[in-house]
Amino acid sequence: METVTTISAVRERVHAWRRAGERVVFVPTMGNLHAGHVSLIEAARRHGARFVASIFVNPMQFGPNEDFAHYPRTPRDDERMLAAAGCDLMFMPDVAEIYPHGSERAARVEVPGLSRILEGEFRPGHMEGVSTVVAKLFHIVEPDVAIFGEKDYQQLTVIRRMVVELCMRVEIVGAPTMRDTDGLALSSRNQYLTPAERKVAPVIYATLEAAAGRLRAGDAQFASIERSGFQALEGSGLRPDYFSIRRADDLTAPSLETRALVVLAAARLGKARLIDNVQVTRA
Repeated sequence: METVTTISAVRERVHAWRRAGERVVFVPTMGNLHAGHVSLIEAARRHGARFVASIFVNPMQFGPNEDFAHYPRTPRDDERMLAAAGCDLMFMPDVAEIYPHGSERAARVEVPGLSRILEGEFRPGHMEGVSTVVAKLFHIVEPDVAIFGEKDYQQLTVIRRMVVELCMRVEIVGAPTMRDTDGLALSSRNQYLTPAERKVAPVIYATLEAAAGRLRAGDAQFASIERSGFQALEGSGLRPDYFSIRRADDLTAPSLETRALVVLAAARLGKARLIDNVQVTRA
């Protein structure tokens, strides 16, 4: 595996592969890789001959009181993990390479509607920061396929819409959420949890599954299910931001006829803010 830090180096390597007729797959990450990322890497290997991963902690998607400065950075461990997984190229730029005029003054990409709900409501500007940096990375790498985890379901939905709206040629593939044995979705932010908090955290997935069970059984009292889920999280000691049932395709409010749904939750526990979701198909 080769590690590069400049846009020009990425383009030089990728263009050489393209001249050889090789298919390029891309996995963008913020580093601090774990088993959940490994699943994305494994998915990437099934979609093309050449695999590029980026490691970039994007300042634009962090709010003023969020953890950008303290977000865990483990570049050497990440490098070893990617090399072991068969990555061909690791792109690890600094902030100035991606935002030469500073992230505050950078041109931005927004997906109206989708960017302002759920995470966008509680983390203003976050989804705009995600879509902007992913658009930049797509223009740099020009992949045939890009892999995103379904744990960040709203992010995946935003990226899919952005690709369609901006006529990008990349195929977006969602990879299933990886979980610990007790159901907790794997995340870099799990390491913020104390041992006691770690024992509580799986209640998020359990509560999502309880809601999904009601939906699968034919319960269409969406507001009641949402209220019960929110209260269950509060009762377990979490501080939920939202517990919401949405249409799976566009995250709008469902109707009684909607079959494909997703139940999403975000909650704070100690220093960590955790998100998760469960997809549901109603009978």
